[in-house]
Amino acid sequence: MTSQLGADTGVRTPIEDLVRDAERRIHDGTWVPTPGDRTVAQKAAAGLLAAVRAPLSQEALPEVDRLARLREALAALALALAHVHGRLAWFLGAAVTALAPILQWRALPVDDGPHFGAVQPTLQQFTEAEDAVRRLQIILARMATA
Repeated sequence: MTSQLGADTGVRTPIEDLVRDAERRIHDGTWVPTPGDRTVAQKAAAGLLAAVRAPLSQEALPEVDRLARLREALAALALALAHVHGRLAWFLGAAVTALAPILQWRALPVDDGPHFGAVQPTLQQFTEAEDAVRRLQIILARMATA
């Protein structure tokens, strides 16, 4: 079964746009992360790195484990979001929103019971979402040292 999200997960493009905007704002000095922001960014980056590993490692996992790790990445972002305000909170909130389609994914087949609208993603969608998480991890790690 293919996902209703189409060929693009709906995750990669918004994350890439978000990261480019953050990089531009940090580079031009319109966003200077505070020491508190840097600490939260470092913890979030570590959480993302722990959740989503290198592509070959991820691709070797069963789909249910890949989905669990993507959900762990969302949890790491949500936890970080709970501890900040201002620009970093807005950035993290936008990242969580962009990754929200993952919450509708399922890795198990539908049995006779309700599936609550959950859809089974393609392998390409898993890969694109994992790449998006890696991209977020990189920018958060950079923020931590900015």
